[in-house]
Amino acid sequence: MKAWHATEDWWAVWLGLLVVALALPAAAGIDLLGWVAAARVWIDPAQAIGPASRAYAGLPGLVSLVLTYLLVVGLVGLGAHAQKFDLRRFLPGFTVIYWASSLCWLAGHNGYIAQTPDKRAAMGLSWSLGLTGEAGYILALLAGLAIGNFVPALAGWLRDAARPEWYIKTAIVILGASLGIKAAGATGLVSAIMFRGLAAIIEAYLVYWALVYFIARRYFRFSREWAAPLASGISICGVSAAITTGAAIRARPIVPIMVSSLVVIFAVVELLILPFAAQVFLAHEPMVAAAWMGLAVKTDGAAVASGAITDALIRARAAGSGITYEPGWMLTTTTTVKIFIDLFIGIWAFVLAMVWAYGIDRRPGERVPAGDLFRRFPKFVLGYFALFLMLLGLALARPAALDGLKLATGEADLFRSLFFVMTFFTIGVGSDFKRLWSEGIGRLALVYVISLFGFIIWIGLAISWLFFHGVHPPLLTGGA
Repeated sequence: MKAWHATEDWWAVWLGLLVVALALPAAAGIDLLGWVAAARVWIDPAQAIGPASRAYAGLPGLVSLVLTYLLVVGLVGLGAHAQKFDLRRFLPGFTVIYWASSLCWLAGHNGYIAQTPDKRAAMGLSWSLGLTGEAGYILALLAGLAIGNFVPALAGWLRDAARPEWYIKTAIVILGASLGIKAAGATGLVSAIMFRGLAAIIEAYLVYWALVYFIARRYFRFSREWAAPLASGISICGVSAAITTGAAIRARPIVPIMVSSLVVIFAVVELLILPFAAQVFLAHEPMVAAAWMGLAVKTDGAAVASGAITDALIRARAAGSGITYEPGWMLTTTTTVKIFIDLFIGIWAFVLAMVWAYGIDRRPGERVPAGDLFRRFPKFVLGYFALFLMLLGLALARPAALDGLKLATGEADLFRSLFFVMTFFTIGVGSDFKRLWSEGIGRLALVYVISLFGFIIWIGLAISWLFFHGVHPPLLTGGA
């Protein structure tokens, strides 16, 4: 029973459930979290942040950010107390982590860094890097690495509060709620597209995972502890999958953390390349291009951003030929494909937990009690599934409430982003380049490059072509 209130896994569940519980009344018009700080793509720093809800539009952005800090430090402090952390060291360290991470998150939303090509004109920009707000994750990682490698005294002082696994697990639990609503909203798609997307995901996932695992083990001599999280990180949705797999097989914390760092970096590379390649080579197969973005780009934000850019680029090119596609269908396809990938995380964690408990970690002649599987299974995945099923069921049972539920989970999702950016900052703080190199991060990156550019992109393209070839978005009235 102690595990229910005194372990990192369970406190990720409780924090995630509590955040969503506070957000849900917004679906009924009772907006308890509308004052929470939301980052915006900005040129004028005064516009960088503001309250999540228009009902609190008069609240200054800085006040919103301070109030968000007070809520988050209260929730996290409660969990820290239950886990018997030294609060005199934890709370000051967490305060520094919160504000440093928030600054990185806001900096990553600068228009010249974050704005995607399809929205530059609306902001009056002639150019931008187009990295989306997820650039904040990279800035947080770099800031953390600078502290971890060049300011060791500060890194040591922050160590008690630098708990990336707790933060990312909490974010994954919250993710379950938003995915439930997205899945409910996707039921209005054409059934053929849904079926093709599901079939493509299953096939691509199994092919990707098996190939990456085989290459890491056979040619790079990585242990199973390293090969499994790497295969999941590359195959499913990156950070969440790597962390979940690491927990299921009881890998050392450094393993999924290193994989997660690589995932974010490579997702940005894909975001910069793939949508423009799709415009050049797949303008005549728009749904193939859309599915390809969902299959190939590994983080949720980068995948959806890739879908949005691809949607805008291909529609613009088609309009030049007199073809006017309805906007949003390519983006919806990318998002739907990505949802199916995300939903597989929990199932795969259960499969891997069974394989490791009853196969790999089992000694000859040893009987493995059924309770060991439950102890090995990452508990935060239970919270993820609980919120996913609850929100999905609620949205399907009451379709009229879908818009309100989207608003509520959107506010909860702000906390997911905050916990994500704190994850990457603390990953950096705890990362020593010498230690990372000795652990094999150079070889990990090489496996990633070979897997991504050697077969993942091309298999994803082939499967997208197989299932979506000839499928086109509806035309606008009067389109050719």
